[in-house]
Amino acid sequence: MRRLSTTVIATAILSFATSLLLMDPAQAAPPGPSGYHVVKTIPIGGAGKWDYCVVDSAARRVYVSHGTHVVVLDADSGAVVGDIPNTAGVHGIALAPDLGRGFTSNGRANTVTVFDLKTLKPISTVKSGGLNPDAIYYDAGSKRVFAFNGRSGNAIAINAADGKAAGTIPVGGKPEFAVGDDQGHVYVNIEDKSQLIEIDAQKLSVLHRWPLAGCKEPSGLAIDQKNRRLFSVCGNKKMMVVNADTGKVVATPAIGEDPDAAGFDPDTQLVFSSNGESGDLTVIHQDSADKYTVVENVPTKKYARTMAIDFKTHNIFLPIADFESAIPKGEDEPPMKPNTFGVLLVGK
Repeated sequence: MRRLSTTVIATAILSFATSLLLMDPAQAAPPGPSGYHVVKTIPIGGAGKWDYCVVDSAARRVYVSHGTHVVVLDADSGAVVGDIPNTAGVHGIALAPDLGRGFTSNGRANTVTVFDLKTLKPISTVKSGGLNPDAIYYDAGSKRVFAFNGRSGNAIAINAADGKAAGTIPVGGKPEFAVGDDQGHVYVNIEDKSQLIEIDAQKLSVLHRWPLAGCKEPSGLAIDQKNRRLFSVCGNKKMMVVNADTGKVVATPAIGEDPDAAGFDPDTQLVFSSNGESGDLTVIHQDSADKYTVVENVPTKKYARTMAIDFKTHNIFLPIADFESAIPKGEDEPPMKPNTFGVLLVGK
């Protein structure tokens, strides 16, 4: 066997290492399994359906909407540590930790409840300026809370520090979930128009209205603030990845059926879609700002279609319940079984 000189071997190793450094990230090996799985079910019980939930990773609390109130869990133990009552038809929860305040959108009451983050006690109630406030978002840049009225096609801006209304904004359709860059720009899916809009949080005006061609009824929305990418989940089993500056759709990874929430974890570069009808959680790896690889669909539970990420532990919380088998005429889903409400903890 012919022996290679050490110089030849060293040169080959250097050449290989250089080629790895110069390799386009898009050509790198695809990521392996995420490791995510259902760790446990956190029982809560009680009556009433749910919508969104949110995690306060610093304060270690999970806020879960539940019909007429918000259940507050310890993010580490899963124990119920508090409750925010009198939030009829509550959809979403927004947190302003820099001001020590939280906000709920109360769909049936057409109000926003302002509460103290430490005591969970209500501070005030603000009229929503429309019908069925649903999505709600706190923009740290303007220090304003935006509640989006699903049935009247408008939004109210509330000064978070004093709870006073700053004005309303027509959004031109049925708004769904909202996110922002915390620099004065708020983004909202317009479900019935398959659009994504950008709002100026200071001027209270719509800056851009971008079409989401090929996206049926966009609902959940997440953001990568660093790379300025938006993630809209669509009813036709796809996710639209959108440049937050230009509105250009840069990728359309496949997801599960009937999604209602999206999430992005900047530490792991994973994007998530919670899919109610298929009963799974789509995990997508961000290979680069404009390239995405579907890693897997983690089994969860049917109708588990909303979620929240704990950015400290990277765990994911998904509200759930058991349902009857038959769907009544005129309804989209069967009735909930009594006292089966809870939260799935999905982790590694």
